[in-house]
Amino acid sequence: MQSTGIAHREVPERRHHALERLAAERDIWVSTAHPAHGPHQVPLWFSWDGRAVWMCTSATSVTVRNVREEPRVRLALPDTFDVVLLQGEAECFPDQDVPEDAANAFADKFGWDPRAEDGPFVYVRVEPKTVRAWRGEPELRGRVIMRDGVWLG
Repeated sequence: MQSTGIAHREVPERRHHALERLAAERDIWVSTAHPAHGPHQVPLWFSWDGRAVWMCTSATSVTVRNVREEPRVRLALPDTFDVVLLQGEAECFPDQDVPEDAANAFADKFGWDPRAEDGPFVYVRVEPKTVRAWRGEPELRGRVIMRDGVWLG
């Protein structure tokens, strides 16, 4: 097999880079599933509070319907080479019940406050239980950087 020239990062460096991306990036892919309707995947804006991902979507969205039936979700930052995947259980907060600091951080990041909209919105919070991060094939081994909600390394 031909070498790709990719430097192998150890777990602490992968964790540091994943946390930087969670703080800086705008979009995240959200994968949910419903027992009767099957899988659903959609990109959403998100904010990271240091412990959890916060997203917001219409109260009538497929994402909210699915999470209410099956809270286990997978999230992915939108880069197929520099991969960061998160797994956890989602919690729904109607826009009138969301913690103010989370809603304000979301509004500050995007210049849009769903609480001011006419229709009902739901904030979805996911505290990851598992995080995987890798760049290319050389980093597939050791890609788990969080297990059972605890950062490794």
